Amino acid sequence: MTSYPSIAKITVSVDPKLQLKRRITQTSFFILFIITPIFDLLRLDLHLGHFIFLGQNWTLGLDALQAGEGSVAEAVINIFLRVFLPFFGLATAFLWVAWKYGRLYCGWLCPHFSVVETINGLMRKASGKFSIWDKKKSLNKVDGSKIETDKRYWWLVYIAVVGFAFLWAVVFLTYLLPPKEIYYNLVHFSLTRNQMIFIGAATILLSIEFMFARHFFCRFACAVGVFQSLVWMANKHAMVVSFDRKNALQCQGCHVACEDECPMRLKPRSIKRYMFNCTECGRCLSACKQVQNKNDHASLLTWKDGQSAFQESDR
Repeated sequence: MTSYPSIAKITVSVDPKLQLKRRITQTSFFILFIITPIFDLLRLDLHLGHFIFLGQNWTLGLDALQAGEGSVAEAVINIFLRVFLPFFGLATAFLWVAWKYGRLYCGWLCPHFSVVETINGLMRKASGKFSIWDKKKSLNKVDGSKIETDKRYWWLVYIAVVGFAFLWAVVFLTYLLPPKEIYYNLVHFSLTRNQMIFIGAATILLSIEFMFARHFFCRFACAVGVFQSLVWMANKHAMVVSFDRKNALQCQGCHVACEDECPMRLKPRSIKRYMFNCTECGRCLSACKQVQNKNDHASLLTWKDGQSAFQESDR
């Protein structure tokens, strides 16, 4: 069988700063998500009726044909170069990453997943649960110490939920209308009726999602995430979280830190098909490494790919 080059050795199992690096990539991408329309990096302008990319108008190139000055062949070439080729290139790159590494985009870049983790953490501080739907509390930190809950954190939960929802609503609108217009109207309290309706409705819907769904949305409703999972599951050599079952007894005394750390509320020691929604965030690996290091043991959870991943996936 084909042996894929392993990346596990250069990524996680020996890197104590993994989560810091992931936070940096998440924060950077979140900022990019906000400023992209501001600097006309990419947005759809409904006033103009076409996309703007890197400050330039991105049309189908059919103006000459519509004016009777161009040929059909030129129009076909323009559509191929401006629509099909960019879309095919992006789709190919996205599918290749999903095929090799699963939902890497979700765990390391997705701005929605950043919100999920932030609110999960605040809700755990407020109630000991990551979600209001959790049946039991998770009060153990990775190091074994107890989390002291404080109901006052609920205020931070509500502020984060509504704040992120409002921010997202405004940013979404700037992808459709000129950002200068939206932010000017927002600052001067002069939003148009349609702008107010859009921001108000989007804020309400997103607040409901951020408060009650979050990781459930990621698991069951996000088409981008589910599609990545389907592609990943089709490749038995893809990178996967592997559990060292031969040394499973070393888990004794652990408070399932790996499960408590998983933002998607999965069981990292399960086989691949039960980890269908894994975002490859590596939080379970970091938790297991920290727990096992106290006993001078190696982490029982590691990333595997290639033939090692095939054995795990075929289990």
